[in-house]
Formats: sequence, C-alpha cells, structure tokens
Amino acid sequence: MIENLRERTRGQVFIVGDEEYDAARRVNNWMIDKRPQVIVRCENAGDVMAAVDYARTNDLEIAVRGGGHSVPGFGTVDDGLVVDLSGMRNVRVDPVNRTARAGGGATWGDFNAATHAFGLATTGGIISTTGVGGLTLGGGIGYLARGLGLSCDNLVSADVVTADGKFLIASEKENEDLFWALRGGGGNFGVVTALEFRLAPLSTIYGGPMFFELSDAAAVLAGFRDLIRDAPEQLGGFPAFQIAPPLPFIPENRQGEPFAAIVGCWAGDLDEGETQISKFRSFAPIVAEHVGPMPYPALNSAFDALVPPGLQHYWKANFVTELTDEAIQAHLRHAPGLPAVNSTVHIYPINGACHRVTADATAFAYRDANFATVIAGMWPDPAQNEASIDWVRSYYDDIAPHSEAGGYVNFMAGDDQGRIRENYRQNYDRLAEVKRRYDPDNVVHLNQNIVP
Repeated sequence: MIENLRERTRGQVFIVGDEEYDAARRVNNWMIDKRPQVIVRCENAGDVMAAVDYARTNDLEIAVRGGGHSVPGFGTVDDGLVVDLSGMRNVRVDPVNRTARAGGGATWGDFNAATHAFGLATTGGIISTTGVGGLTLGGGIGYLARGLGLSCDNLVSADVVTADGKFLIASEKENEDLFWALRGGGGNFGVVTALEFRLAPLSTIYGGPMFFELSDAAAVLAGFRDLIRDAPEQLGGFPAFQIAPPLPFIPENRQGEPFAAIVGCWAGDLDEGETQISKFRSFAPIVAEHVGPMPYPALNSAFDALVPPGLQHYWKANFVTELTDEAIQAHLRHAPGLPAVNSTVHIYPINGACHRVTADATAFAYRDANFATVIAGMWPDPAQNEASIDWVRSYYDDIAPHSEAGGYVNFMAGDDQGRIRENYRQNYDRLAEVKRRYDPDNVVHLNQNIVP
C-alpha cells in the first residue's frame, strides 16, 4: 500500500525505519515527541489529495504541518499520517495587482523576501520562521495589524483540499462559507495548500526594541495603553517582558536580567519615524535600545534567534478589552520569573484597522478587543518543564480575571480545548455548521477543534 502512495506523490514519503524518518517527524516544540506511521512531504496539491485519500483508506489520523510552529504539536501524530507542507514554500508576487500567492508551507520569511523586492507587504507575524498558513488561519496578528488589519483580513482566496480529498478554491465568490470560516477558524476545514493575499506599499519601517527597568514596567504598560488607543494606525509594535539577550547594544553587565520592553514599528513616512517612536521614550528612562530605519523583513526576523527549533514550549493566551491598572499589577507579579531568555510575554494591540471589520464578517470574533496577550513559555532544558509550565499557568490564572474568556487560537495550549466556544463567541455555531458541511466526520481534528 505504501508503494501505491509513493507512486501517486511527487514529494517524499517517510515511514518508520527510513534513514530520514527521525528528522522528518520533528516539530519545533521538542516537548512533543510523536511517531507517525507515515509522513508525506508534499510538493503540490495533488500530493496532499493523495495523502488524505491514503489516510482515509487506511483509517489513519491526519495531522497537518505548515511551518511546524504549533505549540501543542498539532503538526504531528502518533501512528497516523502527517501532511507535511514544507515542500510547498513558493511565493509568487503580482506587483501590478498588489497580491501575492504563497504555498501552504511558506514561512513569513519566504513571503517577506518575495514581496519586499517589490516594496510591498502585508500583516505577518513576529517570528519569520512561522508558517504563513497557520498564522493566517488563526487570524494573524503582527506588527502591521493596526494599519492593515489581521493577516486573515488581507486574504483574497485559499486553495483547500477537504477531508474527502477534493480540491476547492475559497474566496468571496466561491465557497463563500468556507472562506468565511478559514479567516480565523484555524485548521479545522481541510488542508490549505495555497493562500493569496492583498498587499500594501511598504519597504522600510522605523523601529526596533527598547528596554526599560522592570521597576518602571507599570508606567511603560500604562503609557503604551494610553498612547496606542488613539495613535496613528501606522504605529505598531507591542510592550513585552523579556530577559535581555547577549546583544551588542545591551550593556554587558545587564545581559541576562529581566526587563520591560517595547518593540516599536512605524510603518508610515520615515521622516516621522523618530518623532513617533520617541513617544515611547517618554514613559520611562531607556536602559538600552536598537532603534532606527530598517527593512520591514529585518524587523520581522529580528527575534528568530530566540526561537530556534528544539526548545520546550508551553503557552497561554487571552484577549483583553481594557488593560486595567489591576491587570498591569498582575503582570508585574509574574513577569520577573521568566524561565529563560527564550521566554517572553507580549501584549499585542489589535485596534485600528482590526476594529473596522465587524465581529461576524470573519470567524475572528474579538473585534472589540484592544489587546491580545500571550505568555510564551520557552526554554531549552526539559528538566525545567514542570517549573516553567507552573509559571505559565500561575501567570495566566492571575491575569484571567482581567481578560476576556476567549484567547487567540494560535497562542493556545493543547489543554485549552474547553475554551474553543468562548474563543469564537457568536460565530461558533456557524463555524460548527461549516465544519459539518466540509468535514462531517471530523477527520481534520488535530487542532483547536470545532466539532461538526
């Protein structure tokens, strides 16, 4: 049977015992160590169709892997089949119509490299090794969201292989219900083999990281909250808590200490950049900064080195309507305990253009939220697992009363399945109906699952 699958696919097929099997089964979160029966590294939509057919014929669970960044490890499965899209990383830019089409395995680094050549961009994530597909299907929060909207708001169409192995195109004109669900509903509705985005003119931004004393963190968070409420939509970035890495612009004697931080991104006229970014400096004295004009892809990849493959990951997330002073104090009770330099806490603003999309226009329901918080526990040593997971959970429990019931699905842990309905609010029942139409048997269920 496996030979029949190999004959039907152009990409590589790995099974237990193959020389490259162990490398092929790895995902970024090394806390996840699963052994699939079959891994199909697809090169085109036909390979995906063959893989899905094989899994259904042989009663195998299906996991879909794009960039491999799924913190809960949804991109792999014990004894099942992995549809690995990493062989589909092509990006084609149409500079006349200002669109770009990315393969289902493309990363934001791939995407930005292709679009930057034409002075164009769309909202991507914060780490360039993140998959374009996974980020977009969950909504897509990034530096440019206040000005351009979420990644899913810029999605024009998607190619999808559904659970029955059929190929569909979803857009405003074809399979509109599926297109609606894909924009925020996660990987519930099939395997997305290509995504087409609307682009905007953008080449160089003005910004970068600023570090503040932890003792000034309350003033920094409150200052950012008040400023970003009515700031020009070209002003993006986020406040954070971060252990200072060993970088040249950080004083050597302060490296390894926890700090409050702001990563700023001005995506407007560069002549205004210094004026706009300097507003953050008014919150408190700066300890260190690396700020100035830079290509947008440089900012989008600036923190890649902190998130290499092979870390242990456990994350929690919340939407926040109002970042209250009480919520800020809850952050201050836990942020100093960051487990490692890789760990971080980000508070992303999602107002501006994100608010101009109605709550039912896409599956992404929290259009009234002003922030999306992620507690990203990441550390290299498995011996730290218990203590670090406890830190994330305690932190989350303390800020939860000051947050909304739902959270951003891309940042949620594997034990957050009980929050799915709350994540989608009034859109959940419609999502469940779309799921019933395109995947009535819940074949594609290794995700933050919407039950048909």
